Amino acid sequence: MALTLTLVDLSVLLVEPSTMQGNLVTRMLQQAGVAKIKLVDTAAAAMEAMKTSNKHALLVISSLYLPDMPGTELVAQMRADLDLEAVPFILISSETRPQVLEPVRQSGACSIITKPFNVEQLSRALYAAADYLNPPEDVDVAELESLRVLLVDDSKMSRRHLHRLLEELGIERITEAADGKEAIGLLQETMVDLVITDYNMPELDGRQLTEYIRTQSWQNAVPILMVTSEQNQGRLAAVERAGVSAVCNKPFEAGSIRKLIVEALTR
Repeated sequence: MALTLTLVDLSVLLVEPSTMQGNLVTRMLQQAGVAKIKLVDTAAAAMEAMKTSNKHALLVISSLYLPDMPGTELVAQMRADLDLEAVPFILISSETRPQVLEPVRQSGACSIITKPFNVEQLSRALYAAADYLNPPEDVDVAELESLRVLLVDDSKMSRRHLHRLLEELGIERITEAADGKEAIGLLQETMVDLVITDYNMPELDGRQLTEYIRTQSWQNAVPILMVTSEQNQGRLAAVERAGVSAVCNKPFEAGSIRKLIVEALTR
């Protein structure tokens, strides 16, 4: 049985150009129980440090505004590198504009921590990262191995992140679609046991896809899990009325998505 990672086991790479802010976050990490912390001040230094670090328990915590590139570009570079794409990423920022934070949400970040924050909020994000790194032990792997999942998202990074989580659950039969229109074509010819979809997509969005499945598809009873960064409550309410089985916000905790998948399948 695999060992369970704790906060003490985490190796945190903190990317922060401000010495004062870096020292503050370092102290908060230590209060939360993190013992191994490396502080760098640029994205380039972070990428170099990651190449020589033990990826098993590595966690990157980064500021949004760095001297050489924004934190959104840093996480994009990580997700484009096969050696770093699975390293959990937490963003710390006072930025709240959705259009600025969207690339981080779509990248599969564990958390976005908004300034100002306290040790309790930081600890929650750290536990989410540890949960992402820990292999699941409370699911029936034998049952999930035969599960057929359709994964629908126009963000390639988001699909890859979700794909990895599904594989960690033991799910191997995963079909991907880049938008709702492509998903409909696949549903017409391929039987699936679960649909996991984003909301905002070109051609046909998640609400329209859900409505199609519930009213026109021969697979109208298939569970639908929506994983989305959409914040408009009116739109989310419309999605629920359309017939989704559950909604999970991006960024999401690995434990939450696992729990929602199991609950959607047992309803």
